[in-house]
Amino acid sequence: MLLDTVPSVCPHDCPSACALEVERIDRSTIGRIRGAAANDYTAGVICAKVARYAERVHHPDRLMKPLLRTGPKGSTQFKEIAWDEALDRVAGAFAEATAKHGAETVWPYYFAGTMGLVNRDGINRLRNVMGYSRQDANICTTVVRAGWIAGMGDVKGTDPREMAKADLIIMWGGNPVSTQVNVMTHVARARKERGAHFVVVDPYRTPSAEAADEHVMVRPGTDGAVAAAMMHVLFRDGHADRAYMARFAENVAELEAHLKPRTPQWAEAISGVPAAQIEALAKRYGETQRAYIRVGYGFARSRNGPMQVHAVACLPTVGGKWQYEGGGALWKVDGYYKVDKSLIEATDRLDPSTRVLDMSRIGPVLTGEDAVVCQGPPVTAMLIQNTNPVAVAPDTGRVLKGFNRDDLFVAVHEQFLTETARHADVVLPATTFLEHADLYTAGGHPHLEVHDAVIDAPGECRSNHRLLNELTLKLGGDHPSCHMNEAELLDATLRRSGYPGFAEMVERRWLDIGPKEEADRRFANGFPTPSGKFRFRADWSALGPSGAGIEGFPDHVDIVDRATGDKPFRMVTAPARNYLNTSFTETATSKKREGRPTVMLHPDAAAELDVEEGARVRLGNGQGSVVLHARLFDGVQKGTVIVESVWPNAAFEEGVGINLLTSADSPPPMGGAVFHDTAVWVRKA
Repeated sequence: MLLDTVPSVCPHDCPSACALEVERIDRSTIGRIRGAAANDYTAGVICAKVARYAERVHHPDRLMKPLLRTGPKGSTQFKEIAWDEALDRVAGAFAEATAKHGAETVWPYYFAGTMGLVNRDGINRLRNVMGYSRQDANICTTVVRAGWIAGMGDVKGTDPREMAKADLIIMWGGNPVSTQVNVMTHVARARKERGAHFVVVDPYRTPSAEAADEHVMVRPGTDGAVAAAMMHVLFRDGHADRAYMARFAENVAELEAHLKPRTPQWAEAISGVPAAQIEALAKRYGETQRAYIRVGYGFARSRNGPMQVHAVACLPTVGGKWQYEGGGALWKVDGYYKVDKSLIEATDRLDPSTRVLDMSRIGPVLTGEDAVVCQGPPVTAMLIQNTNPVAVAPDTGRVLKGFNRDDLFVAVHEQFLTETARHADVVLPATTFLEHADLYTAGGHPHLEVHDAVIDAPGECRSNHRLLNELTLKLGGDHPSCHMNEAELLDATLRRSGYPGFAEMVERRWLDIGPKEEADRRFANGFPTPSGKFRFRADWSALGPSGAGIEGFPDHVDIVDRATGDKPFRMVTAPARNYLNTSFTETATSKKREGRPTVMLHPDAAAELDVEEGARVRLGNGQGSVVLHARLFDGVQKGTVIVESVWPNAAFEEGVGINLLTSADSPPPMGGAVFHDTAVWVRKA
C-alpha cells in the first residue's frame, strides 16, 4: 500500500485557494485532506467540506463515461457512448450550427467550478480560435470590482495576513465562518494576541456574526447609508485624518459637505441600524489606528452594490488607516498578480468585434429577450464547463425555458449529472483537481500556487484542457497551446509571466507575490489611480455605459428592488455553510447537515402571517413562487428573509429552486448579478 502525503491546492470558488496536504492511499484513492501548516495564510486550516473531499472524489455517482441523452431534456435518460462518438457529435453540432447561423451562434459558457487558470480559462481558447460568442464572466466579482476600483483604482489592498495585527476588524458583507474560514484564523490571532474587537456587518446573524463581538444588522441594500453616516461622524468629531487626505485623496472638501446631512439618524431610518450603534462604531473606528475592514461579496450583490462597496472603501482613507500596519482594507489582491494568459486563452486570435453575451443573463439570452442577442443570431449550441446555470443562474424560469428549446444543442463537461447536465444532449466526464495539474491566483491572499495531479483520473474522465484541445482540433481550429499538455502549458505560461517554471513551482508549491517594500504595502507612494489619490467621487459613467447620472460620493443609492405593500420582504439568498454554489450538494454529509431548504423569518413577521416553526410557506414575486419550510429566527430584521443556498432545484417541493425569484437585471455600471436584491411576498402554503 502506498500511503503518503501529497501537496495540492483547493480549486473551488473561494478567495482562499487553500494550500493542501492530501493523504494518498494509492494512485486511485485519497484519504483525509488537511491545510498546509507551512503556508502562512492557510496556516493548517481548511473548511470541513474540503477536508472530507474523499466523499466527493470517490462518490459512486461520479460520471465515468460519455453519455448521450435518450429521453426528454431534464430527465436522467442517457446511454453510454465512446469518446470518439461524443466528440464527433459535439463537433458536428457546432459545425452545423455555424454553417446555418455563423460562428457567434455557438456560446462556450463557463465559470469558477475550478479556479485553476488552465482548466477554468482554457475555454476562451476554443472561443477565440473558432470565433464563437464571447462571455462577460460577471456573475460573481464584477459588482464588487466596480465599487472597489471606483475609489482605489486597482484590485489591491492591505495584506490579509495583517488582520492578525489589527485592533479592530470589521467584516463587511461576508460570512467567513461559512465561506472563507481562513479569515477567522487571522481574526482569532488578533483577538487572542491583541484583544481585537471583531465586528460583522450583515443582514442576518450568520455564524460569523455569532462569533463576533458586535453585529451590525443592516437591511439589505442599505450598507452605503451606514458607511456614509460613519464618515459623517469621523468628520464631525475630529477623527477624520485631514493631513492624510490632503496628500492622498481627491475632493475632500466636497465629500465633507456632502456628508453633513448623512447623520446616524438619517442612516437609521434607511438601514434599521440604531443611530447609537452607528455612533459608537464610528467612534471606535476613528480612535483605532489599526482598524482593518475586510470587504465581502454579499452586500455587493445588489443593484446598488458597486455604490455600497465604494462607500465602505472610502472609510480607511477618511480615517487615514492605510498608513498603519494592521490598518486599511481589502477586497482582493488580484492587482498584484501578473500572469500572462495569452497561451491559455489564445488571445492572439481574439476578434474584438465578436459579440459579448452576459452570463448572468443566460435566461434572457437563451429565450431571445436579451438586447445583444437580438442584434445577431440566436444561441443554438453551447459547451458548458465549471458551472451549473440551470440551478445557479438568476431567473430560473427563463433559464429552464431556454434550455428546453428543441433547437438548442448543449454539451456539458461535468463531474456529476447536475441539473444542467440533465438538459444536455451530450455529457462528458470531467476530472477533479486531484486528477490534473494547474496554476492558481488567489483573491484572499498573495500566493501564486501550482500543483500536479495527486491521483489518476478514474474511468474515462478527461480534464477540461484535454477536452478543449481535442475539440478545437476536431473542429479544424489550431493554436500552439492545443499541442501542449497541462505541464507544458503551465511551464510556458509561468515563464512568460516572469515566474519560475512548472517543475520548480511544483517543488516550491507557492510564491508570495505581495509587495515587499513597506511604502508599497501602505500606499505611501500613492494609490493606483492616475492622480495617485483615492477617489471619493466615483465616476460611474467612466466604468460602464449604465453608470451615467449616479451619485459619485458615498451615499445610499436607492435603485434596489424595494419592498412594497404587495412584496413587503427583502430576500437574501446567502451561501449555505456546507455547499459551495451547487458543489457538495451531492455529498451525503453536506446534505445531512443542511437538512432541507428553509426560509429564515423573524418571529414577529411569522406571527402576523400565522406561520409556525417548520410550517410550509410560499415565497413569491412577479417571476413565480416556491415552497419552503419556515425557520423562526430573531437574527434578522422583521422585513428581511434569508434563504441559504444554492440548493438544487430538485430539493424544492415543486422542482424549481430559489433562483426562480432572483432577477437577471444588470446593475450599473458594469453589469453582474443581483442575487440579494429581491422583494418577495410570504404566505402560508
